[in-house]
This record gives sequence, C-alpha cells and structure tokens, in this order.
Amino acid sequence: MKTLVIYYSLDGSTRLIAEAIASTVGADILELKPKKELNSKSPFKYLWGGRQVVMKIKPEILPLEKNPADYEMLFMGTPVWAWNYAPPLATFFAQNKFAGKKVALFCCNGGQKGKTFENMRKELAGNQILGEIEFFEPQKKDPQGSTAKASVWATEISSS
Repeated sequence: MKTLVIYYSLDGSTRLIAEAIASTVGADILELKPKKELNSKSPFKYLWGGRQVVMKIKPEILPLEKNPADYEMLFMGTPVWAWNYAPPLATFFAQNKFAGKKVALFCCNGGQKGKTFENMRKELAGNQILGEIEFFEPQKKDPQGSTAKASVWATEISSS
C-alpha cells in the first residue's frame, strides 16, 4: 500500500517521530513548511503559536512536494499548540480535500493533547481513521524509546 507521512514540526519532535514512522513502514514523507516560520528559539514561540491557533490563522505554506491524493494510507503528525493541531495543518486541511484514505494520527506535546485528535478527525471526515498516538516531549525525554514506540505503532497500523 502506497503510504505517505505528512507532518509539521517546529522544534524537531514531530519530525523525529515522522521519520521513525516513515522508515519503519517504507513510506514517503512530506513536511509542511510555512513560508514564514516562527522562531523555534524564541521565548515567545508559544505565545505566537497559540495566538495563531486561537485566531484560526492559516499561514501560507510552501508548495507540497508530494500529492496526498496519490497515496492510499496517510500518517499525519503535528505538535500540539493551544490544545489543538498546529496552524500549518489548518492550511493543509483547507487546501487539500480527500476521502476514502486510511489515516493514522500522531501528535507530540509538552502538556496535554487537548482536542487535537478530535479536531483532526473532523477535518478528515470521509476517511478511515485507523489509530491515534501521542508522544510526550519525545526529543527531550526519551528519543530512543519514543522512536521505538512509534515504530511498533506504525507497524500495527500498516498491517490494519
């Protein structure tokens, strides 16, 4: 089954998990990249990121290098900002409508996932959601354990 991992990552945690998943299941990978990125080293990144979520801002993203419509299975990942998915995914959802895909969701956070998966499922209505998994600060707390957990989960999902 042709598989694509779609993700956005500001500080590298979601990238770490996305790459582990792609490597495990032999998937292509697509990173969503805003034209104007927040400064990941700024102490205000959470304030500006949270503001984007609350204000429902959809930042302009660079053209996609892969077409999600060409794939049967999609793994989709995001950091959690203000208890929701990151704004680049909001842009992606607004620009890309598809149905009938097998989809698995993952998120990385430093607190709680909030309504991240619930809101992603709403945007992905018409697709089959195979599973969801969250990772707590995977890059800081336990990179090896987190990537191993992601690999096991991805293997289970891809055999669904």
